[in-house]
Amino acid sequence: MKNLIASALLLLAPALVMAQDSQAKPAVSKQDTAAKAKPANTTKSGNANAAKASAAPAKTTTTAKAQQTSSRTQLKSAANQVATGIIAAEAALSPEELAIAERVHVGRIPCELGAVVNVTADPASPGHFNIEGKGFKFRMTPVATTTGAVRLEDQKAGAVWLQIANKSMLMNQKLGQRMADECMSPEQYVVAEAIKKAPPPSVFEAPKGSR
Repeated sequence: MKNLIASALLLLAPALVMAQDSQAKPAVSKQDTAAKAKPANTTKSGNANAAKASAAPAKTTTTAKAQQTSSRTQLKSAANQVATGIIAAEAALSPEELAIAERVHVGRIPCELGAVVNVTADPASPGHFNIEGKGFKFRMTPVATTTGAVRLEDQKAGAVWLQIANKSMLMNQKLGQRMADECMSPEQYVVAEAIKKAPPPSVFEAPKGSR
């Protein structure tokens, strides 16, 4: 009986060994799979770290660009303020020139041959005037004269606006020609009509009773 049991165990031994091997292989394969998966996780974390590392210089570059833009904006602002100060200094007129500016006739002023000259004061720059007409536009400022006539000039363009009691005239000194003549504002028209009715004595006429 014992011999039969021993023989049966000998026959069953290979089968048991094979069964144990078959159970062990999946476990090993699972371990191998887990072991192989770990490096994958490490790779992902490594990529994440690399991404963070690459993002750091990008943030630094963005900050540097923002600082450069801010510096340029400040420089432009400072330059604009300096330019505004220079323009304001150039635009400032003397009390005498401002007094002349107060005597300038403004508005739509008709001239001979159907011409029209528009004279407007610049509200932003006291004492400065825009002289406009067909084919021309000048920016003028008062100039003191010895005759007492009102004189406005655009030195860059060489244009001159002369105003006396009964008429005004626009000249281009560079070309040496009159651009508009016999221009009369309502006030000048009244003076011109009064002169027609009572002409002043000629300088060539001898005073009465001098003979």
